[in-house]
Amino acid sequence: MTTSVFSTIVANIQERIGIIKDWEILLNQAKKLADDAGHLRFALPKQYGGQGHSQTNLWMAVIRDHLASKGLGLFNDLQNEHSIVGNFPVVLMFREFGTQAQKAEFIEGSLNGTRSICFGLTEPGHGSDATFMDTRALKEICEGVQGWMINGIKMWQTDHATVSFTDVFVPSTAVLGRVDYGLRVAQAFVHENRIRQAASSLGAATYCIDQSVRYAQKRAPFGKPLATNQGIQFPLVELATQAEMLRLLIRKTAWEMDRMSQQDVARTLSDKVAMCNYWANRLCCDAADRAMQVHGGVGYSRHKPFEHIYRHHRRYRITEGSEEIQMRKVAAFLFGFAGPKRAQYAKL
Repeated sequence: MTTSVFSTIVANIQERIGIIKDWEILLNQAKKLADDAGHLRFALPKQYGGQGHSQTNLWMAVIRDHLASKGLGLFNDLQNEHSIVGNFPVVLMFREFGTQAQKAEFIEGSLNGTRSICFGLTEPGHGSDATFMDTRALKEICEGVQGWMINGIKMWQTDHATVSFTDVFVPSTAVLGRVDYGLRVAQAFVHENRIRQAASSLGAATYCIDQSVRYAQKRAPFGKPLATNQGIQFPLVELATQAEMLRLLIRKTAWEMDRMSQQDVARTLSDKVAMCNYWANRLCCDAADRAMQVHGGVGYSRHKPFEHIYRHHRRYRITEGSEEIQMRKVAAFLFGFAGPKRAQYAKL
């Protein structure tokens, strides 16, 4: 490779990094404006500047559906969970399991941007099974301080990084929650997160459907609008029908979640949350794919947001609890291996 070619590649990479940083700066500015206006912390308890609403899950389902249905922008950037109405699962995790010192540092720090928190589950050899990890933390005393020595590898962290831990020492004060109860911490907000993410996928699907309908009414090859062709109409009819039915299930499930404890949600509603989540993510991918098909070449290009929506919602069929894991949860409740029907089916 010649020096000039190498220099050109480096320059292009630096330019792309600059664009990403500029976008992140804009997103942070949007967050600050949203926070100043009283929108960003809507879903949080009053003690952290939120509304403390008794129907937070229902409200958030409606809001995230609405924002995602308007497309991509500074108000809602689905690829990195940015929204002018924030979700903040880590705030509630630290409120529930953190020490006073951890709450003071990380709750406000995550809200004002001085602290960044990520969750590490996936490893090179493990993913969906959160009960079987190779990464280990062993008790250790380092320079008179009691703590833990960490060794292992985690994948798919922030910015898609792979993080390797080799004899990394952390003090005991760095442990979140009780030792050996990490899975409980990780699952503390899982149902709330999944129902809200389902609402976002539903909103994005609605956007793809609406934009396809509008385009089909204007685009007129062979002398008549695309919208007059049943080959265009029927696939969009099916998607629109599924979206309307799913919207009702999401809002009903969110409404029910607001009326019970997290423990009761896990025991009685976990299957409904899983239904909403896996079907919404699949529906969004189908709607984005159909939008690209209806729009033709321009729909596949980056002149339209559909390929972007497809890529980023396609990952939710893996990362938010894989589609298969969600369906297994539904099956467990359906066949009585878990959930309310377990005792009933055990007598058969």
